[in-house]
Amino acid sequence: MTDDILVMRGITKRFAGVTALSDVNFAVQRGEIHAICGENGAGKSTLMKVLSGVHPHGSYEGEIVYDGQPVAFSTVRDSERLGIVIIHQELALAPQLSIAENMFLGNERASKGLIDWNRTNHEAAELLARVGLRENPVTQVSDIGVGKQQLVEIAKALSKEVKLLILDEPTAALNDEDSAHLLDLLEGLRDEGITSVIISHKLNEITRIADNITILRDGRTIETLPAEGLSEDRIISGMVGRDLENRYPPREPKIGDEVLRIEDWTVHSPVQADRVVVDKASLTLRRGEIVGLAGLMGAGRTELAMSVFGRTYGSNISGKVFKNGQEISTKTVDQAIAHGIAYVSEDRKRYGLNLIADVQRNISAAALRKLAPKKWVNENEEHSVAEKYRRSMNIKTSSVATTVGTLSGGNQQKVVLAKWMFTDPEVLILDEPTRGIDVGAKYEIYTIINELAEQGLAVLVISSELPELLGLCDRVYALSSGRITGEVDRAEATQERLMQYMTQGQMT
Repeated sequence: MTDDILVMRGITKRFAGVTALSDVNFAVQRGEIHAICGENGAGKSTLMKVLSGVHPHGSYEGEIVYDGQPVAFSTVRDSERLGIVIIHQELALAPQLSIAENMFLGNERASKGLIDWNRTNHEAAELLARVGLRENPVTQVSDIGVGKQQLVEIAKALSKEVKLLILDEPTAALNDEDSAHLLDLLEGLRDEGITSVIISHKLNEITRIADNITILRDGRTIETLPAEGLSEDRIISGMVGRDLENRYPPREPKIGDEVLRIEDWTVHSPVQADRVVVDKASLTLRRGEIVGLAGLMGAGRTELAMSVFGRTYGSNISGKVFKNGQEISTKTVDQAIAHGIAYVSEDRKRYGLNLIADVQRNISAAALRKLAPKKWVNENEEHSVAEKYRRSMNIKTSSVATTVGTLSGGNQQKVVLAKWMFTDPEVLILDEPTRGIDVGAKYEIYTIINELAEQGLAVLVISSELPELLGLCDRVYALSSGRITGEVDRAEATQERLMQYMTQGQMT
């Protein structure tokens, strides 16, 4: 007989007539790491919000049994009192407060109405050490990286005497090193008897760390499986309801003439003028070609792309950009767009979208001039354009008047792509185009990228996932410490060869 710390039975949750969860059953054993997998919109985050009290008792149907007792949480505080703590994908830290202040916000260490700062900082230091951080507790959160912020969130959970820790996409924004450290920490917490539920699209991480995996699809429980010996293909089959024999759509490239060439591109840090971030990088893109850019975190991939696209990053930039053999200037975003260059940022929520605006306004945002011949936007034409892209890119929304922030990650990414396609680009730079997107939506994005290349666009894909570059690209450049260290054709590209280039100095 299993020792379940949590049992959820018959959970049904509706939003404005839409059923997000339908008779979901979910059980977690005490002291395990339990993963929840599913496509965007499958109901994973909604289920955890029901559990933690974000969606209060009475707003859903079904029963929750925690630690052997039926529970009915009206607020998040109610669940936290019993040791259930949820860490959302969007970290809930106040950037201008210190680590210690964040850690005990709402749970202050006080005596007679006054905060005991010595006790606060002392306890914070102990908790930071427990999660492997050596930062001073008085350090502002804005001064530490995302990986360390994630660990601060876990330390904050430990301060609440957590028994069941819920993590929603905890490694989505982390590099490989920070991700590995976080997974090691979760394994350490398991050894201490703390139970974890982790939602993630990174199946390699799930199969490494989880004891059991529950798969949701279309708001329903499909199955719960032991993780040991479970293949990623088997998980994908459960998630999408079909086998994805090939995770990358087939493609027969039709590569034409050179459309963009970058020569001796050098970029310095905007805050440390003497530090070179991109060092004499040169690359070419041809029509109909998908080119990859590989590199470890800090190699300069995003910095290279942003500096070319309107110099939105960097200082003391030098080098040349050629379009169709003619040197061009891309010193401003307007100039870059005018020369047919589009850039899809790795952070779509911060730089790519207006989350409180609708789909229609987001799609038209980068090329409003096309809709305003007399300085007033023709809203009927704007609507028609948005509808065209909604259909052609299969953006799953009932209306282009839908607020973008309510869409799934995959559909948000399609809106960003549509926005830049409306600018009529000849060169499309995609920075981490499938970050935070489930495997089914990834396939759709790959299909769109292939179609764009088939239409004659030159596409540059920046990705931290080497299998993605190998499965998608015709050529791959490797970047290390700001320098191009290798160029490999598709037929000769392997993960091992790319990693060799990504970890070495400049080739001779």
